[in-house]
Amino acid sequence: MNLLGIDFEEWYHPELIQKYIDRDNNKPKVIHGIEKIIDLLRLKDTKATFFVVGELLEFKPEILDIILENGHEIGFHTMYHTKLDDTGYDKRFEDEIKKFNILTNKRSKGFRAPTFSLNKKSAGIIDILERNNYLYDSSVVPANSGMYGIPNAPQNPYKISSKDITKHDPNAKIIEFPLLVTEFLGKKIPAGGGFFLRTLPMRVIKKALRDYEERNIPASFYIHSWELTPEYMPDITLPFKENFITFHNIGKAYKKMSELLDEFRFTSFEDYIKTREF
Repeated sequence: MNLLGIDFEEWYHPELIQKYIDRDNNKPKVIHGIEKIIDLLRLKDTKATFFVVGELLEFKPEILDIILENGHEIGFHTMYHTKLDDTGYDKRFEDEIKKFNILTNKRSKGFRAPTFSLNKKSAGIIDILERNNYLYDSSVVPANSGMYGIPNAPQNPYKISSKDITKHDPNAKIIEFPLLVTEFLGKKIPAGGGFFLRTLPMRVIKKALRDYEERNIPASFYIHSWELTPEYMPDITLPFKENFITFHNIGKAYKKMSELLDEFRFTSFEDYIKTREF
């Protein structure tokens, strides 16, 4: 069984877009595509974890009910899609997680860092997750993407602590579910969704999933809400590199994800944890 996370964000949340827009007065659009995402999961008989940016629950509180009433899980993705290693953010993180707990009536037990920004500098958030009764995190990519990654981290789930986020700590409380990686052209690379879903050949992603199945490792996979609903993404002028990473093959993401859901079994992190001992 594999794990599916929907990183539920707005069009103005991706890091490579934030640099080139004015964040003031931007109106949410992608949230209106939630029913399309729910319908896809219903059609494929798949449960998922929605890692939601908290400010979207403030704008449209019914998002929580839509997610939960359809059997999916709510997870925390910060309040404003802030990278964990931004200067001074560690001091605001606990206030944000408490605010999110109020918005979700403490239903959230899992976290994912925006831009997979959990690293040595931001490792202290693990302690904050523990203090707020969280059970798991899924922010580690055990490969180097150029923008993020912890190449020496385990590929299988492990107990993570702020002392060393790259090693299993049997005394730790937080379970880490690293993102799917694979070997491609002799190099270890991310393969767990997003840009890599849109860019890598499907045979490479499917082989990675099968390799994890053979090793009895749950593959953590993700896709952004705006990749599944590109019709709500405005036409934003970006430099070539940023435009390529953000928008390359965005029109193919829904079809590719649908194909994977036909061939492989996925569930929410919550449901997976219920069936395992850690």
